[in-house]
Amino acid sequence: QVQLVESGGGLVQAGGTLRLSCAASGSIFSINAMGWYRQAPGKQRELVAIITSTGSTNYADSVKGRFTISRDNAKNTVYLQMNSLKPEDTAVYYCNANLISGSGYQYDYWGQGTQVTVSS
Repeated sequence: QVQLVESGGGLVQAGGTLRLSCAASGSIFSINAMGWYRQAPGKQRELVAIITSTGSTNYADSVKGRFTISRDNAKNTVYLQMNSLKPEDTAVYYCNANLISGSGYQYDYWGQGTQVTVSS
């Protein structure tokens, strides 16, 4: 059983900062890419940022220069530092991990989501 537990969401004013964390636990052999996605009301879930096991990153154009993704492989944890937040960043943010479980199967796992609300 693998779990992804997110934390760090909340309400912040435009221009503010938040830091999201997501820790993977359970029967894990290795973790490949980890990423953050978001879904605003009435919209499809979209990729925000992704980081590979070797540290390569990719960002949505809308967050480049404002958000930074990082990971601590020893802790199986991925972070999303969000600066200069805008009202349009308001969404539920989901953590994703592509990993190989202890039983040898490769799966995509999702966290439960954490709400980020940016007021104008």
